[in-house]
Amino acid sequence: MSDKNSLFQAIDAQRDVLCSMADQIFDNPEYEGEEVFASGLLTDYLKKNGFEVEMGVGGFKTAFRATYSHGEGGPVLGILCEYDALRNLGHGCGHHMQGPGCLGAAIALKNLETDKPFQIVVYGTPAEETFGSKVQMIQNGCFKELDVAFMMHGGPNTCTDIKCLAQKSYEVTFHGHRAHAALAPEKGRSAFDAMLVAFQGVEFLREHVPDDVRMHYCMTELPGPSNVVPATAKGEFSLRSFSRKELEEVSVRFQDIIKGAALIAGVTYEIEDGTFFYNKIPVLGLNKLLMDNAELVGAPQLAPPREKTGSTDFGNVMYEIPGSCIRVAFVPEGTASHSQEFVDAGKSESAHNCVIYGAKTIAGACYDLLTTEGLLDQIKAEFAENKKKNQ
Repeated sequence: MSDKNSLFQAIDAQRDVLCSMADQIFDNPEYEGEEVFASGLLTDYLKKNGFEVEMGVGGFKTAFRATYSHGEGGPVLGILCEYDALRNLGHGCGHHMQGPGCLGAAIALKNLETDKPFQIVVYGTPAEETFGSKVQMIQNGCFKELDVAFMMHGGPNTCTDIKCLAQKSYEVTFHGHRAHAALAPEKGRSAFDAMLVAFQGVEFLREHVPDDVRMHYCMTELPGPSNVVPATAKGEFSLRSFSRKELEEVSVRFQDIIKGAALIAGVTYEIEDGTFFYNKIPVLGLNKLLMDNAELVGAPQLAPPREKTGSTDFGNVMYEIPGSCIRVAFVPEGTASHSQEFVDAGKSESAHNCVIYGAKTIAGACYDLLTTEGLLDQIKAEFAENKKKNQ
């Protein structure tokens, strides 16, 4: 079987084309499931290197599934990538590096010289920043054939995560009765009053939820001039917790607040559920594989798992199968994501190195799973045990 060094050399040989792809995606930011250029660039490279590609999987036209089978049977190694940008900012989260890094790993693995059978599956997952496409893709049957799922992401440190916040979001609309606020206020039913009561209700709820629960809200549509009792008020609410179970309990209380606010103001209401992101089921064995390989290839700014994390649709994938994401440093420690600093570093030498470090780290972890007897079984057993404890 080829050794790990030959695997890394195969990635180094792709450096120019991988970094060029990252730069091209950076220069052509796309959003919200319309990532036609990026998905085309990535899938063309996969086809050129012998992968079978299916476009439009999981309900998104720019999502794809690319496969390569080495022999019959064996483990199915999944590598997931994102390529959407942020409106009014561009690639302020570093997603332009993910696809090239993941492809570099997949193509190096394809050319392994081994008698052991395995399959590589690369999923392209658009619109992470807005729709969280992986959630719908799971519902439409994606990812479930995988034995393990890997991702990479740029960041201020090279690390993995052991947790993320589950998140439920809601669009709330109150419907009242419009009236002139000076001449006939008694004929009005203020939808805006209901929204203000709902905001205050969330504030009162903060004292009575677990410490890890986060609750956010904002107006999404201004109700109108001050001299008119507004008939409509629209707002967005976001609830988070490290526990999906706790989040579901808080969500019930939140919906009671909305109902009560409508009763107080004498109006009606509608609640529209947004995407439900799950908390991650951590698999420390996978995290260790990635960090060991990141150290082996010399990735910079190695660090322990992050204490503060946000929400991600990859959490939903990690609820179904064992998974882990290596975050590779390409900006100074302490730099915030979704920032101009991320954009400014997007085509730097450190960004190009991030692509290569990420590719080598994922490829090395896959190599270990293929060559270490019983390791994949251990990973699956840990996942099953941790899922019982972390729901």
